[in-house]
Formats: sequence, C-alpha cells, structure tokens
Amino acid sequence: MTRFDNADLSGAVFREVDLSRAMFREVNFSGARMRGVYLSDVDIDGHIDRLRINGVDVLPLVLAELDRVYPERTKLRPTTADGAREAWATVEAMWAPTMARAATLTDEEVHRSVDDEWSFVDTQRHLVMAMDIWFRAGILAEAQPFHPLGLPFTGDVDFSAMGLDLTARPSLAEIAQVRVDRSAVFKSYLDGLTDDEFHRERMSTPGLPWPPAASRSTQKCLQVIFNEEWAHHRFAVRDLDAMAAS
Repeated sequence: MTRFDNADLSGAVFREVDLSRAMFREVNFSGARMRGVYLSDVDIDGHIDRLRINGVDVLPLVLAELDRVYPERTKLRPTTADGAREAWATVEAMWAPTMARAATLTDEEVHRSVDDEWSFVDTQRHLVMAMDIWFRAGILAEAQPFHPLGLPFTGDVDFSAMGLDLTARPSLAEIAQVRVDRSAVFKSYLDGLTDDEFHRERMSTPGLPWPPAASRSTQKCLQVIFNEEWAHHRFAVRDLDAMAAS
C-alpha cells in the first residue's frame, strides 16, 4: 500500500486515478472539486461545512437526519446557562450505560483499536484533553491545565511541552476516575454559570499550542466540549458494537 504522511498535495490534479479502498485520515479537503467521480459505499466522517453533491448542498439534510437519529443532539446546542446545564446532564446520561458496558470488558478489549481508530481508553484520554483545553485553559485560564494522561488530537500541533505522557497505558478505571474528577469541577462551574458569563468573550490562555489565540465566548468553548463528548461517544459505541459482533 502506498502511504503519504504529511504530504502537501494542495492544488494537485488526479486524473484516472484509482483510490478505491483508500484511507484518508486528518486530511484537508477544503475547496476540493470532484468531477465525473464514481462514489459507491463511501464512508465520510469529519467536520463538514458546505458539501455539494450534484449541485445540492447536502449538509442541512445530513444535520437534520443526525438530529432525527440522535435526538439528544438538539439539547447539546445551548443558548443559555440553563441550556448548558441541561446539555451536560444529557452528556452524563449518554455516557453512563456505555461506561458500565465497557467496565465488563477485559483490559485487552478496552485497549483494542478497531479499524485503526482510538481504543475505548484512548477515547477517554482524549476527552480529558478536550476538557482541559476548552474548560481549564479556555474558560478557567489555568496556567497548567493539562492532565498527563490526556491524549491530544493527531495533527501538526506540538504538545510536547505540556507534560503529557503519550506513552502511558492507563487502565480504564484509572482514566475513568480522571474523567469523574474533571467532570465534577466542570459541573460545579456550570451550577454557578449565569447567562452573562455564558455569553462572555474571553481570550485563550497565552503560550498554549492549542487553540490558537483568539477571543471566544464561553458558549463557544462549552459547545466544543459538548460536540466532542457526543461525537466520541458515537465512535466508542460504534467500535464496541464492532467488537461484540466479531
């Protein structure tokens, strides 16, 4: 299999190229144009903004169908402080049976990768990282927000100076406890959140590799957390189902 890592193919033209069964991971397709292509049994998962197929922007259709299949999504786009509290309660209720299900698995199973995706434990580590970035750094502006077991997204951002132990192999119980501790602080913050604070603009903590320094509202930071929780819960359930089926 030919493999391209960190390759810059922007502006390239592919003509009569066979990409069947190809895997694209962390690839930027912004502005890509496909003409006369043959798409059959294609699986696309990622951040999508304005996707036209045969002249039709299908994104509104996709989002509406996601809300139909996953009705809890409608509660994860809060516009008030009360809505944020309801959103987190929805997240906790969503994860509770999944964590109970994972607790019945062996250590090998919760560390198993399905189709080169993150294992269940890796997913929990990544959600610790998401909480640290968008809450502890983004909202609380802590100077040292990162837990060493946090797992960052794959990409070209350098997190090496953030005290992360990327080689760690924590047990599910260990990383679950970190999640519980982080969640307790987060819930306490939400309990005291006002609408003024919810809409307040704030700057990210300087000196951190991510997110890029910019003014963001509390609402924006919270929305990223809720989105991460929902998306990675869906991935985790998908992979647990795949393991059960095999």
